[in-house]
Amino acid sequence: MKVYQSNEIKNISLLGSSGSGKTTLVEAMLYESGIIKRRGTVAAQNTVSDYFPVEKEYGYSVFSTIAQTEWLGKKLNFIDCPGSDDFIGGVVTSLNVTDTALILLNIQYGIEVGTNNHFRYTEKFNKPVIFVANHLDQEKADFERTILQLKENYGNKVVQIQYPLSTGPQFNAIVDVLKMKLYQWKPEGGVPEILDIPDSEIEKAQNLHNILVEAAAEHDEELMEKFFDQGSLDEEEMRRGISKGMVHRDMFPVFCVCAGKDMAIRRLMEFVGNVVPSVNKTEKPQTKDGKEVEADSKGPTSIYVFKTSVEPHIGEVSFFKVMSGKLKEGDDLVNIDRSSKERISQIFAVAGQIRNKVDEIEAGDIGATVKLKDTRTGNTLNVKGCEYDFKEIKYPEPKYRRAIKAKSESDEEKMNEVLTRMHEEDPTCIIELSKELKQTILYGQGEFHLRTLRWRLEHNDKIEIEFKEPKIPYRETITKNARADYRHKKQSGGSGQFGEVHMIIEPFYEGMPAPDIFRFNGQEFKISNRDTQTIDLDWGGKLVFINSIVGGSIDARFLPAILKGIMERMEQGPLTGSYARDVRVIVYDGKMHPVDSNEISFRLAGRNAFSAAFKAAGPKLLEPIYDVTVQAPSDRLGDVMSDLQGRRAIIMGMESEKGFEKLSAKVPLKELGSYSTSLSSLTGGRASFSMKFASYELVPVDIQEKLLKEYEESKKEEE
Repeated sequence: MKVYQSNEIKNISLLGSSGSGKTTLVEAMLYESGIIKRRGTVAAQNTVSDYFPVEKEYGYSVFSTIAQTEWLGKKLNFIDCPGSDDFIGGVVTSLNVTDTALILLNIQYGIEVGTNNHFRYTEKFNKPVIFVANHLDQEKADFERTILQLKENYGNKVVQIQYPLSTGPQFNAIVDVLKMKLYQWKPEGGVPEILDIPDSEIEKAQNLHNILVEAAAEHDEELMEKFFDQGSLDEEEMRRGISKGMVHRDMFPVFCVCAGKDMAIRRLMEFVGNVVPSVNKTEKPQTKDGKEVEADSKGPTSIYVFKTSVEPHIGEVSFFKVMSGKLKEGDDLVNIDRSSKERISQIFAVAGQIRNKVDEIEAGDIGATVKLKDTRTGNTLNVKGCEYDFKEIKYPEPKYRRAIKAKSESDEEKMNEVLTRMHEEDPTCIIELSKELKQTILYGQGEFHLRTLRWRLEHNDKIEIEFKEPKIPYRETITKNARADYRHKKQSGGSGQFGEVHMIIEPFYEGMPAPDIFRFNGQEFKISNRDTQTIDLDWGGKLVFINSIVGGSIDARFLPAILKGIMERMEQGPLTGSYARDVRVIVYDGKMHPVDSNEISFRLAGRNAFSAAFKAAGPKLLEPIYDVTVQAPSDRLGDVMSDLQGRRAIIMGMESEKGFEKLSAKVPLKELGSYSTSLSSLTGGRASFSMKFASYELVPVDIQEKLLKEYEESKKEEE
């Protein structure tokens, strides 16, 4: 493979719902460009991408795959992304390092929820889009309906470049209104016969051609003047106008392919090579400090590692984009994020599981290397003296969680090591060793996501695991003032233990006034604020500790011990053992002994006084509430709303968005454990949702009583 310059390199994300045919399209493109000699199929499990065992097991893409081809003097770097929303991390990663998106459409189903999800990400990253209608040879294929849906969803920016003469099993020809030619294929596909457009199609083709010419002219003043003067543009001028329109997301061209029969693939690749913007014509990436970096081969060498994979018989493979300069085999680079040195021992051009060794690659290009010692996904590697540090990729919040445990205790450490490695490969897989819940929690994007991780653990790494419903991270707080005192006294020969603490506790909120006077059972307690400590708790909320000791009843040196005792009880709340929060504690009196008082005595006295006061202060449980946004088809909206209301959801709003209904709700985390599975079942897999932590709110009384009872029973069992 020759060394390509930045103006010859095109980086493209392949997006689309599951079943839209991305993997099959990659196979056809690699075949047509001579990278492979025979096209594989997903059914036969012999494709160049989807080569991991778990992908063969499920018949779906789980990982994004780089597929590089050479076509008409250009290097086309495609990244084939998983279609399932459970593996959205591959889409997010890809759009961070590519410049254009091809969104495949299964025209048996038209616009699917995955189409909208992926399109929203192209909006977020401001990437040009080409829509590619696939599966034209299927019985249920409906091209006209798909075009209508595209225009309804994305407006008149959708412009046809091609349309099929017919769809269904007899499909074998398209009309190209840019070239104004008919492309026709024999049953084996491949190289088409290029013919004149039949008379029966001339009027339709000319109308679409005129729309295309006008759309192309809109984005260039010179072209617009020529269009007004002459009424037309030549093919090269149209390419230029289309390219500009795409860069500004003012034009979304529509192409046709039949990837399974290798029809219209060469024409699509020709358009990509000629019209899709090259890396030097697109938005420049920014470093963390906001500096724009041009894809200049004469600049300092800097590469960004965007993906890590552990592959059979190879080990760890690092995929990178050359952000600046040129990378050569044997280069010594500095990892700017980890302050470590790396030598690039080998460089590969990648096409799925095919790796071709190369000596160097230029700015804007994508490659792979192996055996980096201390480099992780998201790290920047620079030549000495270069300080570029590119932004880490931000991934969506997890939507599904399970407690995970190795069936054999001897496998626990190995399991955690493997999960850490899986996180490197897929950053949307998150592992948490929860001290609070006393569980290992695995977070992901959905049930299928975690199921594939389980399959890999059990089949690749031979670790038998079990999933459990994770505990809910409740919080405990109080709703009224309370007073308590506690004397710790222990005598067992020699020095004893003695400490007595009197305290008042009250609910804390930001901006509340300083305490003054409290009354309990007709007795008045006046507060003298000698010192205040405000502690931001690691688990959220605050503890405010006020020293109101007068007359030296407790020596100041024992106050830290009292605070420590209170913190111990805050970490294991009196109600259910959950973290406590938002409490103000006033220590106003106590007693000490000249010999027997020590730190442990006051720590125990403080802890027990706090526990007694807490239980008398109208204690309440708080539960985590999440903001949930659901996108569902209109015909399933009623079912989705009913299901949410059954989960104690509060519906916050509803609006229509591009053919789908968008629901916003606040839902307790306890009710979201199996939501991704239920939503998929309710909507036939046509809906998606996102969730993000919002706040802690009071648990309803009946549920609190049930939780308290369960906790008491569990404590008895432990005893």
